[in-house]
Amino acid sequence: MRPALSALALLTLAAPAAADEPLVILPPSLARPDRAFIAGRVVEERHDRGPRAWRNGRQLAATNWVGAPVEVRFLGRTARTTSGHDGEFAVEIAAAPGAPFPAGAQPAEASVPGALARATVQVVPPDAPFLVISDLDDTLAVTHVASKRGLLKAVFLQDAETQPAVPGMAAFLRCLREGRAAPPPIAVVSGTPVQLAPRVNRFLEVNGFPPAALHLRNLGPGTLAGYKEPVIEALLWRFDLPMVLVGDSGERDPEIYAAVARARPGRVLRVYVRAAGDPGPASRYEGALLFSDPAVAARDAAARGLAGGACVEREFPAARARP
Repeated sequence: MRPALSALALLTLAAPAAADEPLVILPPSLARPDRAFIAGRVVEERHDRGPRAWRNGRQLAATNWVGAPVEVRFLGRTARTTSGHDGEFAVEIAAAPGAPFPAGAQPAEASVPGALARATVQVVPPDAPFLVISDLDDTLAVTHVASKRGLLKAVFLQDAETQPAVPGMAAFLRCLREGRAAPPPIAVVSGTPVQLAPRVNRFLEVNGFPPAALHLRNLGPGTLAGYKEPVIEALLWRFDLPMVLVGDSGERDPEIYAAVARARPGRVLRVYVRAAGDPGPASRYEGALLFSDPAVAARDAAARGLAGGACVEREFPAARARP
């Protein structure tokens, strides 16, 4: 990651002077009928103008606003907090007694003096069949994260409109939800920096992915590893649902997901791993389905009752029978 950090430093030095307008970053999130879990970040300057490379670099280098007074509003309930040392804030908002939050997409707001952000919170109904946890880089978005040059290009020279999606993955996730009265919620847990949450959310929309909560990484040398496990543990604790785990072979998704399955017997229904580059030894994928074509994953999910058969037949009419 050093080349990426060096490039970021160069862009920061060369970019125009920062504006003094603050920005609240409020990723989409998940809630239960009795409690909403809403988190975000506050930075001291907004950078949404200028050439793409400068804009991306400045967004990543924006100064965190420490100690910002934050007010979060959700369905008539309000929580107040103060942003921490990295500008982060997180609140839990309880529903009023006898008035649970209605299931489905609901609006939330977070504000600080001079800035307001809105996001969607998916209230997960008790009868949801499972929770989908997915990686982003080289699972849903083509970023070539294992290649330093490819990663730099994806981060600095692309945006939500130009970032290529992995073909077939949007349809696969849609088929996991289609035809159900209570569609399974989706949480994207990724090493993409949290400063790029608005871009990631727009990327998902542009490319036809279903709504997803975003759990992105704090940017820093101390967070290059070990950032997924605590997020997955928190989701397991908050939502008493079995899981379908989706990732790729380029980094440590197979090992992380295997450890979750061992630690939580019965909670993991299926692990799907997209082959990104050289997948390595077969031992990495024991108990998981390694696939190159999302049609193979979709057919497997349909056979296991995890995906709608009609959706799979429609979206993958020429699906191959093997990875």
